[in-house]
Amino acid sequence: MGYVDLAGNCLLSFDRVYIRVEGKENPFPQNRDLRTLFSPKASRVLRVLLLNPFKSWKVQELREKAEVSLGQAANVKKLLLDREWAEEKNVGFVLAQPEAVLREWAANYNYRKNRSHDFYSLNEGLGFESALSDFCSRHGLRFALTLFSGAARLAPHTRFQRIFAYVESGIEKVRKALELKAVASGPNVTLMVPYDAGVFLGAIAYDQIPVVSPIQLYLDLKSYKGRGDEAAEFLFEKVIQPSWSQKQITDSGK
Repeated sequence: MGYVDLAGNCLLSFDRVYIRVEGKENPFPQNRDLRTLFSPKASRVLRVLLLNPFKSWKVQELREKAEVSLGQAANVKKLLLDREWAEEKNVGFVLAQPEAVLREWAANYNYRKNRSHDFYSLNEGLGFESALSDFCSRHGLRFALTLFSGAARLAPHTRFQRIFAYVESGIEKVRKALELKAVASGPNVTLMVPYDAGVFLGAIAYDQIPVVSPIQLYLDLKSYKGRGDEAAEFLFEKVIQPSWSQKQITDSGK
């Protein structure tokens, strides 16, 4: 039986024709390990690790913090060790190369995997953010600013007129209460239903308004076309890297 693949390997044998080519590598490799490592549940584990780099973790403790199964946490540990991004210690395992993990994750991440809803609001800027925060708080809806709205609080780099926020559910309630108009173009408010609740891990309130963790913010910015990449690198330089350096000093002194 003959065959041919997209790399150019083939076996053609018929009549007086015989052509055989072997050994050409797959030009479209699919790294199953990476897909597994950056899956929704596994990424919860990564968020916990990246928010606490250089800390020694037991799998049981890690799975409780990340709210995943024991098997999921153990699998992430194995994948990290296989790639030499983590190291075994006497008291657990440590994420040894947080920057390599974060940058590889960013290369495999796109904020558009979240379900976006675009709106136009007459109430812009800080006024809308406060109104949205108050409404979500009163109705028990998990919410956090992200992208340029979050970056404006953690590491201001560029002015951006559009508001971005994660809202776990109740988008229609929010739309009606805040008098938002759904639009196909020119939105000044984008509310995103997260692909996984893990996006809220490590969220911190700034001026009483929750913002996603610096790790989630970096991922979202890095995948945003335009000036998102610049804002992400500014955030890394001003917030994430100094935080990691301080944690490394603290953990090494224990």
